[in-house]
Amino acid sequence: MKVNPRHHREPAVYTVTDAPRPMSEDIGHRQRRYLISMGVRTACFVGAVVAAVAGAPWWLALLMVVGALLLPYVAVVVANGGREPTASASFDDRAQREQKPDSGQRPEIGS
Repeated sequence: MKVNPRHHREPAVYTVTDAPRPMSEDIGHRQRRYLISMGVRTACFVGAVVAAVAGAPWWLALLMVVGALLLPYVAVVVANGGREPTASASFDDRAQREQKPDSGQRPEIGS
């Protein structure tokens, strides 16, 4: 009896590299970005005060004040953005996504 190749199903292969970043790692990454942004904000504020006291051009102090005022909003929006949405798992959706080949498998050369 001959097996029809269209009815033969290969087992699905899932790799660890396709897994999303763990939630704890994602939160830590967002916290670091937020803290860096707040550090830049603090530097802008201190720079504006130093520029105003030192007699620097008014536009430089104003630019630093505007940066110090806008950075908290941007930092909060970026930090609360969360994870990128991921597609829901589906087992019969093989035509839409490309499977990674298993290491060690080699394509056969037809003659």
